[in-house]
Amino acid sequence: MRNESIARRPVIEVVDDRSLAREDSLIAEAPVEVRFNGEPFAVMMATPSSLDDLVRGFAITEGLIESVADISSIDISSVLEGFIADVTAVVADDMSARLLPSRSGCGLCGARTLEDAVHQWPQVPSSTAFMVDAISSSLAALRANQEVNSETGSSHAAAWVSRSGKILLVREDVGRHNALDKLLGALLASDFDSQAGFVVVTSRASYEMVSKVIRCGIGLLVAISAPTALAVDIAASGNLCLVAFARDGRFNIYAHAERVTQV
Repeated sequence: MRNESIARRPVIEVVDDRSLAREDSLIAEAPVEVRFNGEPFAVMMATPSSLDDLVRGFAITEGLIESVADISSIDISSVLEGFIADVTAVVADDMSARLLPSRSGCGLCGARTLEDAVHQWPQVPSSTAFMVDAISSSLAALRANQEVNSETGSSHAAAWVSRSGKILLVREDVGRHNALDKLLGALLASDFDSQAGFVVVTSRASYEMVSKVIRCGIGLLVAISAPTALAVDIAASGNLCLVAFARDGRFNIYAHAERVTQV
């Protein structure tokens, strides 16, 4: 079955003094226009898979809806220019004031003032502890669960991991925000227990990534790359345990280190 996240394109590979014409596997990328109740709201560049999860997660983590129960329907259609996601939902009162011509799924999208952009996030409602071995196990297993990246070498992934370190669900996308929104959208649709696991992302831990995880009540975010200073501050104030530079059996704990235990 054809994977809609992967496209084939001709390429000429040059090695030393030899050249070879062949086909290469590349990650797909397309504009996705999101409409709420018939009104255009955003255009995102995304990998065209799990778009319903992307829209669901985007709506929640951008604060456009209170819960997935506010969404009545999501209709995804393919058009010449890309994709249209028509969402019927009960939306926030200020949504029309946040209209922008384009956006990339970031946590600052639609912010008009500094107060809108950086504010006090709600706290994760639990202080669940996580084991070092579980974090290490998830990192070791993640690569084998990245189907698109294994073929294209260019996708970000976000994974939901059990407290024992088993990878339960993975979403991939050309954009790191999109991959996380796809994962969170899928989890929220399944009525998941936010304290039953943690999230691993193959990117840096920025303000946006941290805020999306906090908004969904998840207690631990593990990032392969670096955090930003603001992300660390928000994680600390939001009761989120933040782990970054996680690779090769090593990681740094930047916020709430008391929640990572050896046993």
